[in-house]
Amino acid sequence: MSRSSSQYNVVVIGGGPGGLVAAAGLAGLGARVALVERDRMGGDCLNTGCVPSKALIASARVAHLQRHADRFGLTPQDGDVDVGRVFERMRRRRAQLAEHDSPERFESLGVHVYHGASGVFLSPQMVKVGDETLYADRFVIATGARALVPSIPGLKETPHYTNENFFDDLTTAPPSLAIMGGGPIGTEMAQAMSRLGVPTTIIEMRPHLLVREDTDAIEIVSAALTSDGVEILTGHAAKEIVPGPISLGPRSVRVTIEEQATGKILQREFGALLVAVGRAPNVQGLGLDAAGIDHDPRHGIKVDATLQTSRKHIFAIGDVASPYKFTHVADAQARTVIRNILIPFKPVKFDTRVIPWCTYTDPECAHVGQNEISARETGLEFTVYKFELADLDRAVLEDVTEGFVKVLADRRGRILGATVVGAGAGDWIHEYVTAMKHGISLPDLAGMIHAYPTLGEASRRPADAFMRARLTPLARRILGWRWGRPRPAQSSPPGQAN
Repeated sequence: MSRSSSQYNVVVIGGGPGGLVAAAGLAGLGARVALVERDRMGGDCLNTGCVPSKALIASARVAHLQRHADRFGLTPQDGDVDVGRVFERMRRRRAQLAEHDSPERFESLGVHVYHGASGVFLSPQMVKVGDETLYADRFVIATGARALVPSIPGLKETPHYTNENFFDDLTTAPPSLAIMGGGPIGTEMAQAMSRLGVPTTIIEMRPHLLVREDTDAIEIVSAALTSDGVEILTGHAAKEIVPGPISLGPRSVRVTIEEQATGKILQREFGALLVAVGRAPNVQGLGLDAAGIDHDPRHGIKVDATLQTSRKHIFAIGDVASPYKFTHVADAQARTVIRNILIPFKPVKFDTRVIPWCTYTDPECAHVGQNEISARETGLEFTVYKFELADLDRAVLEDVTEGFVKVLADRRGRILGATVVGAGAGDWIHEYVTAMKHGISLPDLAGMIHAYPTLGEASRRPADAFMRARLTPLARRILGWRWGRPRPAQSSPPGQAN
């Protein structure tokens, strides 16, 4: 596509999920759009995050089912897993999806793609890309985040993985794997690698895994990981990391670990180390100061409720500007920005009240809105309605009874939040997302017909519990009065005495 002019309506910096949605959406509505991406199109999600990790999880689930086939009346298969083949499959699936995010596809959509060069602000209206200078009326910054590497003595000098090289560089199974961090990435990869036959240990300095989740959910996920052979060292902190013995492989590490409660020191050796302690926004090298954009290295670019930066013609979306570092949030924010660029006189705010997320362990752990801890901290009055999957017919039939549905609601049945733990929880949390977004209450859900037998049927059970708690006492009084009234004397049928 010809670039005879470097003047655009919108320049989008960053070709991850948010940037791609913004660029394609604006170009489709007639805007002249440039998209700047210095690395791989598709960003973290496609290349080093959601997509490759879920492909590994799928293979690990099959390996797990093969070993436990006797649960289904079948003969278990307990052979060794070729981890190299599993990673090759993951890369093939990733490449298949990458076609949707290619520069060629976006050029065909009318987007001018500058691939392989960084975008650097020279002023609030100018961005330098390689040897060209781009001018635009509006800018969208969607540069994402990178793996956070903590300042632990020896770590930077010792070979280790983060999500940014784990899926590309690992080709054979290490003798063992240590994972620093017990968040979503750490727990998902720990379970997957353990199921693929790699002895795996999680080192987490906080008292428990998945600190943002419901306490009951944490207990179930932790038990599931332990059952799959994952060693969990919560309340432990890595104090020093150095190269390990060559007998454990070229990426082996020796980790000095402190038990936080007692100060006890452990020395452990592992065949490889994956660092998964969080994400840092990509704000460096963008020329944000030259553009007058407020930002800091920890929290990223500061935006208002309409996703505008301190420069009102410049927007920022996704991991570089949001505490909710999820692909679906970047996507949703991009759609908000598209609307606000096209209709600037009536901007809409991005709604953060109903953001779902899911950790794809087995069982999955999905969440939206408040949980018990956050609701108490904010002073909300609520009642908990909980249903165990062990009482759900479909869960019993498929042997996936570990989990529950928990809903927080006010006295009128307005849903404040929901946590779902179970097989496919990430798919059926959306019933509660829809309900919260559109003001559908528990009485409304109780009146919906759910297909039987399905796992999603569990979504109605907390609503049934609400209805029993609210209506049963009243119904008992009414029916007791009605059924307990003296009945009028009935005349005898003809031919019979009274």
